[in-house]
Amino acid sequence: MPKVNEYNSHYISNILKNNKRIASVGVSLNSVRPSFMVARWLSLRGYSITPINPSYEGQVMWGNTTCRNLTEVTQPIDMVQIFRKSEAVPEIVEEAIHALPNLKTIWMQIGVEHQGAALFAKSQGVEVVQNLCPKMELQRFSGELGRYGVNTGFVSSRRFPLEIH
Repeated sequence: MPKVNEYNSHYISNILKNNKRIASVGVSLNSVRPSFMVARWLSLRGYSITPINPSYEGQVMWGNTTCRNLTEVTQPIDMVQIFRKSEAVPEIVEEAIHALPNLKTIWMQIGVEHQGAALFAKSQGVEVVQNLCPKMELQRFSGELGRYGVNTGFVSSRRFPLEIH
């Protein structure tokens, strides 16, 4: 399983292009929380975000009703984005694989990793990304992070050609 800097740009960009329907596990309604900011930003960029958090069950966020857990999701989901501690990942991954028939990807946010759960997901044909943020990766590809002085690892005068819409 690749570590943080071992995912190549092609792998990440394909995931971001082909996973438009995201279940965001552990998302918060608190607008200063990273989970809120990432989900909101993605929703403004054309991604459909289904919030998963029992504390906010039934509330509407970004046009979708918040579900208690992944088994309650009724619409097709391409990717599960995890904003929970690493210890919670195995249960979330197992639930996602059993409850979401169209699942393509498990994406664990920055600071979240679980090799056992990642290997299980891969064995079920699900792509895995650990310890990265889809918002930051999209910003890296577009050059937006570089405009703010963040070292993106790209040395180029041209933006990476990523069409996400």
